[in-house]
Amino acid sequence: MQLGLCAHPADLAAFKELPFDFIEGHVQNYLKPETPDADFAPLAAAARASRRPMPSANCFLPADLKVTGPVVDQARLARYTDKAFARGKSIGLTTIVFGSAGARQVPEGWSAARGFEQYVEALKIVAPIAAKHGVTVVVEPLNRGECNLVNTIDEGADAVQRCNHASVRLLVDLFHMLRNGESPDPIARHAALIVHSHVAENVNRAAPGTNGDDFRPFLRALKKATACQRLAIECVWTEPMATGAIPALAALRRQLADAGY
Repeated sequence: MQLGLCAHPADLAAFKELPFDFIEGHVQNYLKPETPDADFAPLAAAARASRRPMPSANCFLPADLKVTGPVVDQARLARYTDKAFARGKSIGLTTIVFGSAGARQVPEGWSAARGFEQYVEALKIVAPIAAKHGVTVVVEPLNRGECNLVNTIDEGADAVQRCNHASVRLLVDLFHMLRNGESPDPIARHAALIVHSHVAENVNRAAPGTNGDDFRPFLRALKKATACQRLAIECVWTEPMATGAIPALAALRRQLADAGY
């Protein structure tokens, strides 16, 4: 399993000695899909010069690019997606994480069932664009405290299956599962759909090793998802990442070894 850090390219120089395998970037801040190419050019150059690859990026959609509710701009979604994925492909990015709580939050008074249908419709819009650029979109279930749509692994798998496109798969985030009180069972149940993963501890979204959370049962289940070869730490750092990541990565590697990786 490759271990990654969610980070901004401006910080890359500080991480060159850390024992991690990849960077997970930020679509809105890094790929800048609605800005001129000149704004992206220096960031693209930094990524290409980096000693580590950036195969994935999260925070796909801004909150004002709604995919649920009474005002959905599908034309803007398609334009934004095409630009984001084209820029991602140009730097070797292959995975886009579709969390985007603000964009997919179902408005008050709107049908939850209709909101889910709209989310699947959004996936069907981005799927062929992803295929065109050689990118995989991964549905990220978010805990109920952050979003009111697609909260569990089962619900994420349902969305992926309803989209029914090879370029749309599933992400497992152990932090969100812990917040929801989910067991590891859904990971094994939907292992064939899972291609990417995130981790942080439950309390304060802390780095692995901070409070002693035991991820081993989840990691054992995740091992059955043979297409999932990357695990990114997406946490709230209480000290500079360049120092805090050292014990976090070590703690996570110990648990991965115990889980059979």
